[in-house]
Amino acid sequence: MKTTYREAMRAALRDALNGDERVFLMGEDVGRYGGCYAVSKGLLEEFGEERVRDTPLSESAFVGAGIGAALGGMRPIVEVMTVNFSLLCLDQIVNTAATLRHMSGGQFSVPIVVRMTTGAGRQLAAQHSHSLECWYAHVPGLRVIAPATLEDMRGMLKLALADPDPVILFEHNALYNQEGELEEDWHVTDIRRAVVRRSGSDVSLISYGGNLHKVLAAAEALAKTGVEAEVVDLRSLRPLDEESILASVRKTHRAVLVDEGWRTGSLAGEIGMRIAERAFYDLDAPLARVCTEEVPIPYPRHLEQAALPQIESIVEKVHEVMGQHA
Repeated sequence: MKTTYREAMRAALRDALNGDERVFLMGEDVGRYGGCYAVSKGLLEEFGEERVRDTPLSESAFVGAGIGAALGGMRPIVEVMTVNFSLLCLDQIVNTAATLRHMSGGQFSVPIVVRMTTGAGRQLAAQHSHSLECWYAHVPGLRVIAPATLEDMRGMLKLALADPDPVILFEHNALYNQEGELEEDWHVTDIRRAVVRRSGSDVSLISYGGNLHKVLAAAEALAKTGVEAEVVDLRSLRPLDEESILASVRKTHRAVLVDEGWRTGSLAGEIGMRIAERAFYDLDAPLARVCTEEVPIPYPRHLEQAALPQIESIVEKVHEVMGQHA
């Protein structure tokens, strides 16, 4: 079945709304406008205003309302347009949703799913293009997931809604228009485990979300030069599937981490430290990472592309780790 990432998520939302009367979608422009990336287009007409709710321009208010609804037994899906805007509801997510189970001694659960886009590549400039996933992955009490394939985009939401704790679901905006084949017998995706997308023996390329496709393309380019890269798709950013990461590194003995976040304080830094803590003596070369340049994401396309991890920069870093200097 040929489909786009946008259509895959819309189908997942439709399944959720059809499957459980407690589920409703809420956020700015999710109804009449169809979502800022048209993901929820048509759902208002299909399910009505009680299930698909447009909200005022107040992220803290509508995320807080979603938390209240979750505490009351509902299963809200709250859409925040971009991770940049989510900073306006950071207090609700970090200080309320993530903490209530622990502060109540396990009496209260907050089964809310907060969807938001992340990433750059569409010339939306700095206030709409950053990758702040690691900020949320830092917080105990949250589960953070990032679908990178059509199957994951279609299959992660069901398990996210079944989770008794808050789940932050990051969708990379550069993926929405991509088209591909989704198997008719697609299945619900595991949101706890990383997965090896390409097997290899020389180096582990570890990434997630929108960058996965660049990493896979880099791996194919490397194969033409005799370097077989193993590509690990994290899928879950919190908790990290440490065992799968370490299993790959112990197999290849080298690792390059590809992260669209800034290098300073990045998720790549956290993963690298875990590898150093538990697999240091398995390494044949220093760890390396390819991250976004330490600038607000520029608007001009050539500068935006220059700031982001690219296939060429990933290939160059792998050759450096392999000791194959130009």
